[in-house]
This record gives sequence, C-alpha cells and structure tokens, in this order.
Amino acid sequence: MSATKQTTLTIDFKKLKQNFEFLKSKLQPNTKVLAVVKAFAYGSDAEEVAKELQELNVDYFAVAYTNEGVALRKAGIHKPILVLHPQPINFKEIIDNCLEPSLYSFRVLNDFVKVAERLNQKNYPVHIKFNTGLNRLGFIAKDVKAITQKTNQASPIKVTSIFSHLAASEDSKELEFTKKQINQFKEIRQNFNQLSNHKPFAHLCNTSGILNYPKAHLDMVRTGIGLYGFGNDAKFNKELQPIASLTSVISQIHTLQVGDSLGYNRAYIANKITKTATIPIGHADGIGRQYGNGLGSIIINNQKAAIIGNVCMDMIMVDITHINCNEGDEVVIYNGIFTASEFSKSVTSISYEIITATSQRIKRVFYR
Repeated sequence: MSATKQTTLTIDFKKLKQNFEFLKSKLQPNTKVLAVVKAFAYGSDAEEVAKELQELNVDYFAVAYTNEGVALRKAGIHKPILVLHPQPINFKEIIDNCLEPSLYSFRVLNDFVKVAERLNQKNYPVHIKFNTGLNRLGFIAKDVKAITQKTNQASPIKVTSIFSHLAASEDSKELEFTKKQINQFKEIRQNFNQLSNHKPFAHLCNTSGILNYPKAHLDMVRTGIGLYGFGNDAKFNKELQPIASLTSVISQIHTLQVGDSLGYNRAYIANKITKTATIPIGHADGIGRQYGNGLGSIIINNQKAAIIGNVCMDMIMVDITHINCNEGDEVVIYNGIFTASEFSKSVTSISYEIITATSQRIKRVFYR
C-alpha cells in the first residue's frame, strides 16, 4: 500500500476473512453466522463488506434500519437480511425488498401482520425479539403465550427466529447477570417452541458471547465488532485484526512563538517555541470535539503527536515539536497497530464510537 496522499480509510479484506474464520472456528459446524453490517459496516463500507462476506458464505446479515437493508439489496446482496429496529412506516418497503423485520412489541407485531395481509403475503419471515435484561427493545418472557396465540393464527407471517441480546458478555464481573440472561432466554425458547406452530431457530450471542459463552451459541450467533477486528478483550487481539486503517497527511507546518495561540477560541497558547502540523480531518469526519487540547494523539513517523487546540470541522492540529517530519508526510489516526481502541481511550470512549463515526466523505480504498 502506497503512502497516503489524502485522508483515506483503507479496508483490508484479507483481515476481514481472517476475523470471520477465527470467529467461525469457535462454533459448532451447524451453527449459523449472522454478520452485523449496520452503520456502514461499522464505519467502513456496508456494500463492499457484505459482498465479501457473502462470498465467504455467511448465513445472514443484520442492519439497524430499513434503508440500510434496501441499499444492500440494490448492491446485489441476496442472503437474508434482518432489520433490527424497523418502524411501521417502513413495513411495505421491508416486504418489497424481501427484508426480515425484528418484531419487538405488540404494536409492531400487529402492524406488520396488517401490512403483510394487505400485501397478500403468506408465511412472510419475521423475527421475535425478547428483552432479557438489556431493557432496550423486546417482549418479555410472560408475553410468550400471547405472541404464539397471535402468530399461530396469523397466516401472513411465519416466525423464523426468536432472539435476545446480552448486555455485558464482555465483562467478567457480570458473569452471573449474563448467565441469568442465558438461562432466561433458554426458558423462553423452550416455552415458545411448545406453544408455537412454527419451529424458529434461536440466537443470543454477540461477538463477546461467541468468545466467552460457547454453551450459549444455540442455532445462530451474531457478530459485528469482531468482524471488524475487536474482541473487547486484549487476549483476542492476536486473532482479531482491525480491518480498517485511517490515514491522512500533513497539510502545513507552523512554528508558534511563546504567547502565540492556536485554533478556534485560542484554546492553545504556546508557552515555548512549538512546531505544529495541520491535518485535513476534523469533527465532520468523526474526530469529535472531545478530543484536542492534549486529549488524543495520532502517529507521525512512528511517534505520537498530541492533538492540541480545539478540533475544527475539517482539521486538527498536532504538536510535532519532537518529531522530524515534513509537509506531505503520512499520518496515522488508527490502524492495526495503533488501534481505534487506543485512539479513543484518551477520552474514555470505545472503538465502536470512533470507527462508526468515520465520515462517508472520506475516500475508501479496498485492499485484497
């Protein structure tokens, strides 16, 4: 890969394949894999990533919203696509594009049945979401009887799967809570299968669930962050490789004299002669205003350069007093060595936030 000439997000599909194969190696041969490609495949490129995973024979995809699923269909994705947070206004569009909704309340269940009936559907695949402790979306355990009564009689739909979401599967201090969630969902599964005319498969584990709770893999697992190279635990860093590298260039170098200010609101005042570099990436590109003023660093010639002053919409400024570098030199915001987790740590954030915030205006390059 040549040195960067502009701000670029490079996506390495070899690493994507390695991550997929590592996660799959943790499963029983008959356990399905659902790839989560919401939020532009965690800030990378949903269409290209999904095409690559489809070639790797992933079983299912998941997106958050209907328009994300529609974009995948237009890009040629033919595998099943689960829409995790659909709204009733989108139900016709979901059916028109052969997407599969997560139904998480009686309101959305009843509304979807009405739309499916109006569109003359028969056994349209739906997924029933249960809340076992995350308290975000989902039916509760005592709803099983009412749900199955409804779905048994509703010929326009067929329950393809039931699922829930672990709240703290990466946290060893929450072992008992996670086990409680797993046991509760297994009980829901048993009750649902006893009462339902359908025989849905069940899924519960996210990436950390795959890695930490093998007995909870059930019929399918869902992986998002793991595909993109993060296992939420340092012990998995050797096996999971970040697929994206965000790089940029030094646009200009300045020398500040004592008392000179830098950037908006004069947030940085030099107390010694200071060399700074201006980089063409800012809060419009995902480097939020919580960075800057000494929080957050980038890499120039294998050395850390602290972000100083306030982050601008399209630019950051960094302290290069201690670094031998020139205008036009490449800089690394994050990559497989100085990772997004490392970058975001300075503001007590997480890898998810920085990678999903990466602006769509940044050039994408795909490396095979």
